[in-house]
Amino acid sequence: MANNVVKSPTVRFVLLTFACALVLVVGFLVGRASAAQPHMVRAREHLQAARSELQAAEADKGGHRVKAIALVNDAIAEVDAGIEFARTR
Repeated sequence: MANNVVKSPTVRFVLLTFACALVLVVGFLVGRASAAQPHMVRAREHLQAARSELQAAEADKGGHRVKAIALVNDAIAEVDAGIEFARTR
């Protein structure tokens, strides 16, 4: 009997419509989440690359290299906070 219900044109239409709507909504939400902050995301990527370069640099820079790494870490945290803030609005 359950097999006959799924074969019903009305039930199939409703299921297909629901599936299409679900795919559209999920696609919209994923696209919005990933594209909502493209400049902030790229800025974070650049900061992470800068941190990698600073960490790979020679250690003896009179403390400036270590301070620069700390400041870049702070900047990354601020970018993350900004991205999260924008998501919750």
